[in-house]
Amino acid sequence: MSCVRARDTARAVLARLHLPQAGVDDVVTVVSELVSNAERHAGGATAFTITARPGFVSVEVSDRAARLPELQTWAPRHPGGFGWRLVHDIADTIHVRTDDDGGGKTVTATFTDKQLRAEGRQGGAS
Repeated sequence: MSCVRARDTARAVLARLHLPQAGVDDVVTVVSELVSNAERHAGGATAFTITARPGFVSVEVSDRAARLPELQTWAPRHPGGFGWRLVHDIADTIHVRTDDDGGGKTVTATFTDKQLRAEGRQGGAS
């Protein structure tokens, strides 16, 4: 699964919910970060699922590495290390589970209606 394809899929699924653009952008950003992190650090994404219904969106990205992602210390003068932090900052909840056989993991990021609606976002509406 490429980042472009995952983002396009997410946008198509989210279009049915008639969300504010800020909510769509947040989900698409998380999709992009999870898929690109899987590519960069875990041998590529092996599965991508987005579940969207009124009030709730869930994004799942599976990859080939059982190693759990780690939050890096914020270092603005050093490149990289921002994607996982960004996912934590945007999504309501994040869950990582390793496959039973130890051959990979699945990262799940969820968004509630409060997060998806611009008026519910921290920092106010845009």
